[in-house]
Amino acid sequence: MLCGSTRYWEQLQEANLYGTAAGRIVLAPGCNLKQPHPLWADPAQADQLKLVLNNLHLRKIDVADEVLVVNPGGYIGESTLSEINYARSLGKPIRYTHTTPETAPCP
Repeated sequence: MLCGSTRYWEQLQEANLYGTAAGRIVLAPGCNLKQPHPLWADPAQADQLKLVLNNLHLRKIDVADEVLVVNPGGYIGESTLSEINYARSLGKPIRYTHTTPETAPCP
């Protein structure tokens, strides 16, 4: 399962590509609400869709074997941190594309 800010959409897509090419089933965010689209052009629609997508993302974490956090420069936003905490509560292994003191494995 890929987690990370959609501000790094290209990096999420690249991680998806590499995971798929390695023969993995990759679960990833399917929408980038930061890019214009008719499905979320109306603010009320966008708010409703955000709720649906947030729930769907947690369900993807439920079925994932592990979580890969795409965090260029070590950035982890509030939503991604919430997803990491959810994955931890389920005992899912978590990896990061960019290690920081906060994301380094415990010795």
